[in-house]
Amino acid sequence: MARRYDPERRQRIIDAAIRVVGEKGLAGLSHRSVAAEADVPLGSTTYHFRTLDELMVAALRQANEGFAQVIAARGRLADPGTDLAAELAGLLGEWLAGDRTGVELEYELYLAALRRPALRPVAAEWADDLATRLATRTDPVTARALVAMTDGICLQVLLTGARYDEESAREMLARVIDAGA
Repeated sequence: MARRYDPERRQRIIDAAIRVVGEKGLAGLSHRSVAAEADVPLGSTTYHFRTLDELMVAALRQANEGFAQVIAARGRLADPGTDLAAELAGLLGEWLAGDRTGVELEYELYLAALRRPALRPVAAEWADDLATRLATRTDPVTARALVAMTDGICLQVLLTGARYDEESAREMLARVIDAGA
């Protein structure tokens, strides 16, 4: 039987992995569950992703794009005329107000790096990218503190189910910025 040319298969597998984790958590992720979700033969998942860690790295890298897309869409983070604390608080609000499943998925994959060393470099990419962007507006130490604060705010909202309070977030972020000045 001739092999079917399917240039989008790898991407469909990544998208299916994200859906599986979104629906069933990391515990539900397997080559078999992803193959079924992507409607591809099991061998396709192992051909493109030899291990589950490789598949999770690809899924996390794609999931990381969510917040980066929010930053790019607003485009004011680097503008020195923009109130940095207000802009960051607004970015968080926009991200958390979007597809909650996507945000939860990003954090589930992000936190999976605690137990899966292969995910750590990809998990760090998000923090490094944001810190680099923020360092154009402040010093590197304050930029890292702001990244930690945004992470903490997001985790608290996700874990407690509380409503995101943009004004409170702006005030906390402003305090970190002012302390670094």
